[in-house]
Amino acid sequence: MKLVRFGAAGAEKPGLIDGDGDLRDLSNHIADIAGETLSPEGLAALAALNASSLPRIAEKQRLGPCVAGTGKFICIGLNYSDHAREAGLPVPTEPIVFMKATSAICGPDDDLVIPRGSTKTDWEVELGIVIGKTAKHVSKEDALEHVAGYCVLHDVSERAFQNERQGQWTKGKSCDTFGPTGPWLVTREEVADPQNLSMWLKVNGETMQSGSTRTMVFGVAELVSYLSDFMSLHPGDIISTGTPPGVGMGLSPQRYLKAGDVVELGIEGLGQQRQLCISSS
Repeated sequence: MKLVRFGAAGAEKPGLIDGDGDLRDLSNHIADIAGETLSPEGLAALAALNASSLPRIAEKQRLGPCVAGTGKFICIGLNYSDHAREAGLPVPTEPIVFMKATSAICGPDDDLVIPRGSTKTDWEVELGIVIGKTAKHVSKEDALEHVAGYCVLHDVSERAFQNERQGQWTKGKSCDTFGPTGPWLVTREEVADPQNLSMWLKVNGETMQSGSTRTMVFGVAELVSYLSDFMSLHPGDIISTGTPPGVGMGLSPQRYLKAGDVVELGIEGLGQQRQLCISSS
């Protein structure tokens, strides 16, 4: 299934994309794409519905973040071997973990706001994991049973805030609109191999990133298992799994986003995003 949330920011309704690509309204069946809806039982109940019997939404709608109720937005740094080389850093021997504020989450096509004082706002296409069942000390072999599905994530980063100010990376990762999520949550059974997905990102029509989840250092199952040893993972939690090479910081000369730029990005089978960069008011 492809699950979506549509409507005005803060008032999204749950929906799904049917086999013909039409948007169908799920609000008569569930309150939101969150909590128990993401459990194996909740997803099975949605899969049992006759999609053609659900109300069809004909008019164009804003798509919101594809999951609600996210308690933790966990990111993995330098998780692509070719990106680590691009950054001039060693390939990690253990996942590099940092947090992104949940207030950064926004819709896949919402405007990307360049924050006040920014000089180095950068792009990063990433595979997102959405947790569906609580995970604590789970094995790598059982880890995928705790995954509801996958989505496209844009881990926008302000490199000066991240690397040139004291403290951890979080403040360079957490500005408002720095976490476009979606367009939809593709449930786990529809993704045959999350470690074999092509991914790309363009700025003003120019391809900047072109990679594959094949080059991830730590794969989906390993990340879920690893993180569950340090914290419980709950339904709706998001794991952003790292980016392939081609970020602005890695170019020579370096290149960063400015107001008026258009960023487009996508992952095979998971859809695509488009953001217009605007200045902070």
